[in-house]
Parts: sequence; C-alpha cells; structure tokens
Amino acid sequence: MKKMIIFEPAMCCPTGVCGPSVDPELLRISTVINNLKNKGITVERYNLTSNTQIFIENKVINKMLIKEGVEILPITMVDDVVVKTRAYPTDEEFCSLLDVPADYLKASVKKTSNECGCEGGCC
Repeated sequence: MKKMIIFEPAMCCPTGVCGPSVDPELLRISTVINNLKNKGITVERYNLTSNTQIFIENKVINKMLIKEGVEILPITMVDDVVVKTRAYPTDEEFCSLLDVPADYLKASVKKTSNECGCEGGCC
C-alpha cells in the first residue's frame, strides 16, 4: 500500500470551518481523507502550526521550505517522493497516486430501514 503525507501551511484546524468563512478546498480534503480512511487507506496530514518538528526532521520538506518559503505548501509526498506542491491533490490525483478507485473518495451511506423515524410515517 502506498503512503501519502500532506504537509500543510499553518492553520488552526484541518477542516477549514473554524475561521470566519469555510474554505471549501480544506473541507473537500478532510472529506476525501476521511472517506479513504473508512476504506482502510491512511493519508497523514501535518500542519505547520501543530506539527512543526516533522517539517524540521523531514530533510526534503525542510530544504524545500528553506528554498521556496511557506508559499510552497501544501506539499504532497507519496512513498517519500514529492508529487505535488502549492495545491492539494485533486480527486483524480488522489485516485492515481494511491491506486484506488474513485468510489473510495465518496462516503458510503448505509440505509437501515425504509422509514424516516417520524411517528405516523415520514414527515
């Protein structure tokens, strides 16, 4: 199984919902990564604010940040090779880079019954 790591810029939370406006790209990334996790695929995420040490310890990332500055973030690595900088992977890139089908990126909804749970039938 391939190992993907995303090194992200400094931010207060990974979902993008904690600021004054929702960042749809961060929300997409969080959703995709959560859906992959539910299929047994792990994508590690490291935020410059809360995981500073890994940015220092990873020699490739450290050199890139020194040379290019934080503007190069996010940086995506697969199996210790940088595959994308300055933007998150698209859905198609997630599939290609991790060798997974597109349905892995989508949540699966489990239907438990035909009824909505309201008294007297559906509302």
